[in-house]
Order: sequence, then structure tokens, then C-alpha cells
Amino acid sequence: MEATLREHDLGPTQWYVLHTLFTNGPTMQRDLSQSLKIERATLSGVVQTLVRKGLVAQVADSADQRQRILSITDAGRSLWERLPDPTEIALAVSFEGADEADLAVARRVLQTATERLTAHLAGGAAAAAASS
Repeated sequence: MEATLREHDLGPTQWYVLHTLFTNGPTMQRDLSQSLKIERATLSGVVQTLVRKGLVAQVADSADQRQRILSITDAGRSLWERLPDPTEIALAVSFEGADEADLAVARRVLQTATERLTAHLAGGAAAAAASS
């Protein structure tokens, strides 16, 4: 992933920020930090780099001047549309020549495991909130 992105002067975290803004539209910086599970200080540096490159715009929220709303710029959108998808490249390389039936089983097992883990973690969070 990093080698693919390096050709476009992007790092993985910058890619995730652009992906989120391209997909979801303007987003509060604090919400982006939470959804990407990135520390605010780390995201702040990433955002400043993307702003400096002209790929992301950052404006104060009209309701709360302390909060920042991020959006992808026209230059950011243009770059995003030209970028190869590093996830697709990694998947293609990883599973080249694999049997489709085997891949279907693997996807089903991983999907079930992910759903169970998500439910378990949500249940743990709900139990912790209920005991507070």
C-alpha cells in the first residue's frame, strides 16, 4: 500500500482521510478522528499536510469556532479519482490464482468472525455503560 501511495506523495493515513472525505463529504475533524481511530494530535498533523498540499480544506464550524470542518478540495477530488486503490492491488496480489470456492469460504468465515467480535465488543461496551 505504502509504495503505491508514495508514488502520489501520500501516506496511508492521508489516503484514509481523503477516502473518508471523498466518500462521506464534509466531516468534523473530531468525528474523523473518532471514525478513523486516530489520535487528535496525529490527525491534526495529517490534516495540516493535506491542507498545505491543497487537497483538503479546513474551515471553522459556524456553530462552534473551536471545531473544524474538513472537506476534500477540487484538487483532492481530482487526485482521488486518479489514484489506484491500494487495497484492491493488495487483494489482487494476495489472492492471485486462489480458487474462488476457497475464497468464498474464507470470506464467509471472516465475515462471521467479524460480526461476532463486533457484537462481543458492543456487548462489553453496553455492559460497562450499564454498570456505571
